[in-house]
Amino acid sequence: MANAALSPRRLFGRFVPQRHLPTGRINVLPGIGVPMPVGRLVGSSLDASLGRIGSLEVRLARTVGEVKRAQELRYRVFYEEMSAIADARTLMTRRDADAWDAICDHILVIDHANPEVKPFGKTRPRIVGTYRVLRQSVAERHDGFYTAGEYDLQPLIDSKPGLEFLELGRSCVLPAYRGKRTVELLWQGIWAYVLRHRIDVMIGCASLEGTDPRRLALPLSFLHHNCPAPEGWRVRALPHRFTDMNRLSREAVDARAAIQALPPLIKGYLRLGAYIGDGAVVDHQFGTTDVCIVMPVANISERYIAFYGADAGRRAS
Repeated sequence: MANAALSPRRLFGRFVPQRHLPTGRINVLPGIGVPMPVGRLVGSSLDASLGRIGSLEVRLARTVGEVKRAQELRYRVFYEEMSAIADARTLMTRRDADAWDAICDHILVIDHANPEVKPFGKTRPRIVGTYRVLRQSVAERHDGFYTAGEYDLQPLIDSKPGLEFLELGRSCVLPAYRGKRTVELLWQGIWAYVLRHRIDVMIGCASLEGTDPRRLALPLSFLHHNCPAPEGWRVRALPHRFTDMNRLSREAVDARAAIQALPPLIKGYLRLGAYIGDGAVVDHQFGTTDVCIVMPVANISERYIAFYGADAGRRAS
């Protein structure tokens, strides 16, 4: 999936969820269109704000209705603005929804100064950005991570039995809000969530636009030669989805041009200390070529930890 048109200086974009269905004890709640575990949206941990800049606040979704509105925002960005191909249900509901919405937490950026007007003149704060996160402890109760549909994650997870993994996905921001404050708040929310749940490793798929790896030879080869995960952190694309990233020799890669060709998503995560997995995956539904990001929290640059605060308190409400 392609990044949601953030400028090259931004630090994050969108990870690509896969589409196998989780299992486990789940009930269907009305209005959201996907199964929802009982009690998933209930609990004091959902009530606290994770940060605020002026009228913008970052926090977790608290209700099924808020998750539904996040799905509507994702539809506007991924399907109307970008090139994702919608199935009949997605077109009918005008929501980007899948089964993982039920087991993920959803980070929201809300604009309190620009409310949405509901019928009969009622208003509600506007959701302008979203990101969903899935903890390993939750994923393992529901058939694992969705990135497993593209990459073989299990050997890495098995080799790190004392670490807690977090998967990131479905990030997007409304066009009018693609500025420093919104992106900063989304990262504030992720960092606060990482600290709250004692996350050790963040994983997910980042995307380059296009489905012809030959046209992406320069950035793919740059990542292959310069950013590979070391042996102890390496994940590999599934055999039936594996696309070789080693398309140009190291000597043939123009590093400056390659970096310019990388999406903001990937450049941002490399700045933070992320590794790149072995092999790319072509996603025809979203018109992208994906690479796997593996980012140990211990690798995150001290610069960014200092910016957001070791206790995530810089933008605390």
